[in-house]
Amino acid sequence: MEATCAKFYEFGNPQNVIKVEHTSIQKPLGGEVLVRMTTRPINPSDLLPIRGAYSHRIPLPAIPGYEGVGVVEEVGPFVSKDLIGKRVLPLRGEGTWQEYVRTSAELAIVIPDSIEDYVAAQLYINPLTAWLICTETLALKPDDVLLVNACGSSIGRIFTQLANILGFKLIAVTRNDTYTDELLKLGADHVVDTSKTSMIEAVMEVTNGRGAKAAIDSVGGIAGSELAFCVQPAGILLTIGLLSGQSVNWAKISQQTKVQVKMFHLRHWNHQASVRTWQETFDRLLGFIADHRLKLMLPHSHYDLRDVQEAITVAETPASNRGKIFLE
Repeated sequence: MEATCAKFYEFGNPQNVIKVEHTSIQKPLGGEVLVRMTTRPINPSDLLPIRGAYSHRIPLPAIPGYEGVGVVEEVGPFVSKDLIGKRVLPLRGEGTWQEYVRTSAELAIVIPDSIEDYVAAQLYINPLTAWLICTETLALKPDDVLLVNACGSSIGRIFTQLANILGFKLIAVTRNDTYTDELLKLGADHVVDTSKTSMIEAVMEVTNGRGAKAAIDSVGGIAGSELAFCVQPAGILLTIGLLSGQSVNWAKISQQTKVQVKMFHLRHWNHQASVRTWQETFDRLLGFIADHRLKLMLPHSHYDLRDVQEAITVAETPASNRGKIFLE
């Protein structure tokens, strides 16, 4: 039996290098499940590898996609048949931009019926990253101050909601006032609109000159380097993205500010986390979703997997208050 998949044979502009093809479905091996995908979001983290950001560790050809949800169609040897028909997140297996995905049964996350597909499909990259950063990497305590730039993004909204859940204080940094009201309702203590005010002055004012305990940079460039000057000496600046495309001389910035600059890579946690820890962490996130303390992005539009180029074009078009683009 054959199925549709999106695949790239070279690195480059996703609209140019992604090809829609038919591929043979491989039966699940021992300990595996075969999942028929129902939906998956398009994230910046899906597109960066296609452009070659991690070319040193991605063998070609490759099928993109880190997130998504589907239904178990078949199980391999040594796997309970009770999983057949269950909705799961088939993570850390094959790329999700294909009709069927094989993955480890013990790593598949079973999704409760009460949680919609579009929510479940977003539960991995951003929520897990934000949760681990707040609870493990930074170990934020009540009343600690966290500064987050590009806070109107998907992960920015999650950091804001975790401030409510965990009790730390969050200062959201944005480039305009589009998301100000929403971020305050989600749990931000303050929103700094850099189109109207100096970020450094605003942060120092609201922290009584102390600065933040830690900061999260998703932007890089000038916006990222300025963030370091808002952090207390010996505090941490964690870089998780480069939306500006402009790198920063972090060694120089660290020397100037006495701030510890670190990078967070979700894959490093994946490699060391036990199966039990993996499952328990998702159970906790699912609990936050179920009791409405954590809300993820609404869909903007849905595209057939065969229309992946059009979907990518829409996903990369700037728009205010837009939800997620999904491939179905």
